[in-house]
Amino acid sequence: MDPNTTATVAILSVLAVFVIIFALKGMMLVRQAETMVIERLGRYHRTLESGLNIIWPIIDQPRAIHWRFIDATPDGKPLVVNRITNRIDLREAVYDFPKQNVITKDNVAIEINAMIYFQVTDARRGVYEIANLPDAIEKLTQTTLRNIIGELDLDETLVSRDTINKKLGTILDEATNKWGVKVNRVELQDIQPPADIQQAMEKQMRAERDRRAVILEAEGRKQAQILDAEGVRQSAINMAEGEKQAAVLRATGEAEALERVAQAEAIAVRQVADSLVSENAAPASYLIAMRYIEALKDMTSGDQTKTVYMPYEATGILGSLGTVKDLFGGGGKLAG
Repeated sequence: MDPNTTATVAILSVLAVFVIIFALKGMMLVRQAETMVIERLGRYHRTLESGLNIIWPIIDQPRAIHWRFIDATPDGKPLVVNRITNRIDLREAVYDFPKQNVITKDNVAIEINAMIYFQVTDARRGVYEIANLPDAIEKLTQTTLRNIIGELDLDETLVSRDTINKKLGTILDEATNKWGVKVNRVELQDIQPPADIQQAMEKQMRAERDRRAVILEAEGRKQAQILDAEGVRQSAINMAEGEKQAAVLRATGEAEALERVAQAEAIAVRQVADSLVSENAAPASYLIAMRYIEALKDMTSGDQTKTVYMPYEATGILGSLGTVKDLFGGGGKLAG
């Protein structure tokens, strides 16, 4: 084979290999929810979208950035590591920061463990506006949390977790907007006061529970006494009403009985008067004699030896009727 031809074939082979390598270097495959920042000759050129992208090798290079990753230790525990990568994850990320000591407004040192949810919305600003985005977010969260807790007392800190989360999230979102980051949510996982403060809080909680129990017991006794008094009062009212109705009914019955007795006596008197009138007798004398006889029966009842003195006019009336001896039955002695 001609040496020139051999050299030409070799050169063409080298060029072909170089072209293939160049083409392979120029093809950048970006996965979904990821992006890459491309610099051309050291300056920002463009941001790659997901899918297959073509760049010029050598003159176009991906920008390397510091990013935070979570690996697993041999015993299965999560391990946070920082690596240099040229790909930026656009998904929502969760950073679980270690516990940090903060001081409240009333000078109580507590430990707080915070967790932040954020998402990169502008990869260009996340690369060029801040040197180490994950580390910057962590430091900003810690310092902001110290400032917020420093404005609250211990009691306010323990009961205002939602308020702290919202306030911290708003401040972080405004501060990280310049870095192309959107802070979606901030959560305080744990707030741990010192051991002596926890013991004092437990004693206070027990005392408060005991106080509430005593108050509830006293309220129960008070309510029971009120109900008992109401029951006694209602019972007395009901008894009084019953006695009143019974007295009214008895009085009504007695009145009706007296009325019927009077009506019967009136009928009897009328009948006697009619018979006396037919026999030319005096009805008035008869009635007076009957009243005297009833009085004498009451006076002589129970004692057969009793002597009764009567006016002369009464004996005359009784004698005219001829019934005194039968009424006394021979037991009493009539004196005039």
